Amino acid sequence: MIVYVVDNGGQWTHREWRMLRYLGVDARIIPNTTPLSEIRDADALVLSGGAPSIAYEKHKLGFQGEYLDNLDIPVLGICVGAQFIAEHFGGKSGPAEVPEYGKTEIIVDYENDLFSSLPARFIAWESHNDEIKELGEDLIGLAHSENCKYQAIKHRSRPIYGVQFHPEVEHTEYGAEIFKNFLSMVKK
Repeated sequence: MIVYVVDNGGQWTHREWRMLRYLGVDARIIPNTTPLSEIRDADALVLSGGAPSIAYEKHKLGFQGEYLDNLDIPVLGICVGAQFIAEHFGGKSGPAEVPEYGKTEIIVDYENDLFSSLPARFIAWESHNDEIKELGEDLIGLAHSENCKYQAIKHRSRPIYGVQFHPEVEHTEYGAEIFKNFLSMVKK
């Protein structure tokens, strides 16, 4: 299994890569400007968190829209990666009313593959100024927190997920399980 971690300049991109390697995956970090032709062998993508503000610097997020439009594989967007997914499929992202940093309780609203076998509430680590504000009709919300309406989202018909929090850091409960659940969606 090959999983590309699309680097959006996030401080924890290497942790995403390391988590995947820990789980036995052939994971590789690539720039978000990597041509689609060079990643057609991917079994899944992780769109990393990153420094660019979705509200003001979307142009720094490279070719991710092309990847979403042309690859029929599981995708997990983390932080700005999730915000990009929301915008790409008709939603809106922008500055958070209450930016979140550190520990936050995640409340799962709908049973879903990404949170399979997890409790309905768990602690996750946050680091964001922007957040998803609205979802397009192709997306559904999966989880929220006290200050963020969309902590997790899913495409209605494709295995495309996004999380606002950071499952790759050790302070997030069940982070490895979230990655395992995501990897279980890869077609064998």
